[in-house]
Amino acid sequence: MITGNETAPVIKTVPGENAKKIIEKDGSYLATTTKAAPAAVKEARGIVFEDVDGNIFFDFTSGVGVVNVGHCHPEVVKAIQQQAEKFIHFAGTDFYYSVQAELAQKLTAMTPGNWEKKVYFGNSGAEAVEAAMKMTRWSTKKKFFMAFIGAFHGRTMGALALTASKPVHKRRFFPWTPGVVHVPYPNPYRNPFGIDGYDEPDELVNAVINYFEYTFSHFVPDDEVAAIFSEAIQGEGGYVVPPKNFFRELMKMAEEHHILLVDDEIQAGMGRTGKMWAIEHFGIEPHIITSSKALASGLPLSACIYPAANDYTVSGAHSTTFGGNPVACAASLAALDILQGGLIENAAKQGTLMAKRLQEMKDSYEIVGDARGIGLMQAIEIVKSKEGKEIAPKIRDAIVDRAFKKGILLLGCGVSGIRFIPPLSINEEQLTNAMDLLEEAIKEVM
Repeated sequence: MITGNETAPVIKTVPGENAKKIIEKDGSYLATTTKAAPAAVKEARGIVFEDVDGNIFFDFTSGVGVVNVGHCHPEVVKAIQQQAEKFIHFAGTDFYYSVQAELAQKLTAMTPGNWEKKVYFGNSGAEAVEAAMKMTRWSTKKKFFMAFIGAFHGRTMGALALTASKPVHKRRFFPWTPGVVHVPYPNPYRNPFGIDGYDEPDELVNAVINYFEYTFSHFVPDDEVAAIFSEAIQGEGGYVVPPKNFFRELMKMAEEHHILLVDDEIQAGMGRTGKMWAIEHFGIEPHIITSSKALASGLPLSACIYPAANDYTVSGAHSTTFGGNPVACAASLAALDILQGGLIENAAKQGTLMAKRLQEMKDSYEIVGDARGIGLMQAIEIVKSKEGKEIAPKIRDAIVDRAFKKGILLLGCGVSGIRFIPPLSINEEQLTNAMDLLEEAIKEVM
């Protein structure tokens, strides 16, 4: 039985015969979605999982950003068991139970902004985004939204309208929710302005803010824009970290035009960056925060946290059956306690070490064009050459595949990036060994 404290992966053959059988059955009966690696899990603890053939891996995906406290943390498991013995479901939008109200109170207290807030609970990140869309339209009586090129906010038809990271997300699904206008994100490494955002961050920020103002004067009336949606760090779009002063300037502009700012923390929040919310690194207080993924450490739960002044004034304008499920709320309360008990600090510490190693790889290998991130939300971008910055998705995929065969489960991001998001419980020895294996994989594809 694995413990989660293993110091290195142990790999025989991948995928093994048992995994192949599961993969074959999956292909026959499950919808085509986003399968990324032939990983067939049997058991998981901490950052470690064992597959059905006895191979032991390090999970550098955290179940796609979900198990920030680690797989099967005993305190989370205990909270789930204790709540499940009392009651599993009771429709928290129609009736009352304390665990839901307790979690909502905690979330309103721990999000930035010294104003009265309320929480809408859903089941997924996309539901939290949909809730923010409906709430901002309802409360402002405005119709338009603005979002960023490179953004990922979900795949439901409202959230999909905001999403703009890959054409595959939208192909053959039009019409999605109307009224969304996209502008460039201040990507320091790749942007349409031809600005090196690392050397000239202020110029890049000014270009984006000026693009907003140009849009207001030529295309969408600013007094009809309900909200701007943004990720503090773009996730699926490539783990893009904007210049430090970007959100201060964006908030200043939004308030000048009386527009609400929605901060999507679905992937970047819950301690991942070394702070509870990634936006805390940028020194602003967004009007609204959406959260999901790691919120309940593996159980379906999302939250839209917004000013109480923007709440619905009639019953039934928005609701759900399963949002705020009591078992998920209990898991969330346990996960928050664990994060605040030292894991957020560990994310900052281990993230500094990871960033150093990734920067060294960037300096050493021609195909590593960029290294970026905050805390344990890091990425590298794979290119054909540093000078040309040509994307190299096939090389990226080869690195991910070789890393998997060495026991490190990874995911791509953007067109040509690789993300590194292990559980925040990772220790220095595990991190160092994983980075050594990653470097081996990079060398092997050059």
